[in-house]
Amino acid sequence: MTTARRWWRATAAVAIAAVLSLGLSGCFPTAKAPSTSTPRPEKVSSALAPFYGQHVQWSTCGKFQCAHITAPLNWSQPGSGSIKLALIRHYATGKRLGSLLVNPGGPGGSGVDFVRDSLDYAVDSDLQEHYDIVGFDPRGVGQSTAVKCYDASKMDDYLFGITPGARGSARWIQETTTEARGFADACKQNTGDLLAQVGTTSAARDLDLMRAVLGDAKLNYLGYSYGTLLGATYAGLYPKKVGRMVLDGALDPASSNFDVNLGQSVGFENELKSYLKQCLGERDCPFSGTLNDALNTVADILKSLDASPIRNSDGRELGADTMVTAIIYPLYDSSAWDTLNTLFKDVMSGSARVAFILADAYYDRSSNGTYSDNSTEAFTAINCLDYSVNADPASMREQAAELAKAAPVIGPYMSYGDIGCAAWPYKPTRTPAPIHAAGAGPILVVGTTGDPATPYKWAVSLAKQLDSGQLITYHGHGHTAYNKSNSCVNDAVDDYFVNGTVPTSDPEC
Repeated sequence: MTTARRWWRATAAVAIAAVLSLGLSGCFPTAKAPSTSTPRPEKVSSALAPFYGQHVQWSTCGKFQCAHITAPLNWSQPGSGSIKLALIRHYATGKRLGSLLVNPGGPGGSGVDFVRDSLDYAVDSDLQEHYDIVGFDPRGVGQSTAVKCYDASKMDDYLFGITPGARGSARWIQETTTEARGFADACKQNTGDLLAQVGTTSAARDLDLMRAVLGDAKLNYLGYSYGTLLGATYAGLYPKKVGRMVLDGALDPASSNFDVNLGQSVGFENELKSYLKQCLGERDCPFSGTLNDALNTVADILKSLDASPIRNSDGRELGADTMVTAIIYPLYDSSAWDTLNTLFKDVMSGSARVAFILADAYYDRSSNGTYSDNSTEAFTAINCLDYSVNADPASMREQAAELAKAAPVIGPYMSYGDIGCAAWPYKPTRTPAPIHAAGAGPILVVGTTGDPATPYKWAVSLAKQLDSGQLITYHGHGHTAYNKSNSCVNDAVDDYFVNGTVPTSDPEC
């Protein structure tokens, strides 16, 4: 029932380019790092003093240092309980300027895994030289106190099961609602009180705690994708504590859940068109004719799978929703577009093998049927607290028609996303609105013109909202740009982080 997912993960770490880069990690000699971080003295309430005054005890974990810190379960009631937040640190190899916290996106992406598994993909050698690169698992995620909903078998049913009834029919909506309610009930039962406290606003307050216990006067931060919403939220809450901040692949904090669905529908449809244009000029392309012919073929494949799924060797059935996931995944990075040739050829031959390989990679599902992390569960839990929903069938059908008009191939499978959170046991804790962060230092916002997951217009909007925002445009394809595009973007970001230099205008990279 993947349609009830709300929207596609805006996560740099799940982009297929990150998968292709696995094995890259910091290999520079590292200066001896202290085993304890001394917190900065902070003026906080007596209830928060024990949290802000804690000393971080680091232990060696491979080429890195790892630690857990304690944060309030509920920031509005600090004495009501606590949670653990997982951190990983790569100590600066040269002249140290402080800590640089890095978030890969999601929501639900593990910053600990991101830094540990692909440090050189996260940041380049210049930033590794001058900063302690600190990855963290936000509350509810990974090695921090985590959201837990289903075991692997039930997660398979939830993600890949075929919902009875015609898409959008009364029966289909009812079945999807029942599935979503079962998932929500399991999350509440297996997660407990934390489930009400995993929203982005709480995670932003955790960022300030991390800043303080790491010993930094201001927060230096690099946020990718959803990480831009987390960073912008921090800037709105603590503008005077913003140090050097770069937000790459921006979400618009003022966007509603439907705005996100619409923007991503159009974004991925445009990237699908770009792939097909390239494909049609190649010898081994599985499509023929015009661009419209190819788009119609893809649409027909999805309709066929909706009506008659293909059974995989492990018993799972490939329906249209899982096929869309398989298509979307390589569209995060243009270097992976050749994978789509293999996918479509395989499905056209009546096989589901390649589609499930790609969908499993998107969901971090291993070949043995287990899930390597809780990113999908955390993704839903965080989004359901960040956005309000409208699950009225009439309204959802109107929105479905709008999505189908804007993106005829992808749009129908982005519809009815509100169902996923309609039965959530807790109300949203964030109201979408512009963030101005008056009084903050300069904040760089990086946007890619061909970014399907976080469309370029969102970066333009965020840069305009922020009182001190400066836009950096990368003219190209792919999700996020720093350390993944060209020297123009890299030089602007590195010069800012290392020397504090702010571009006087958009460099138009």
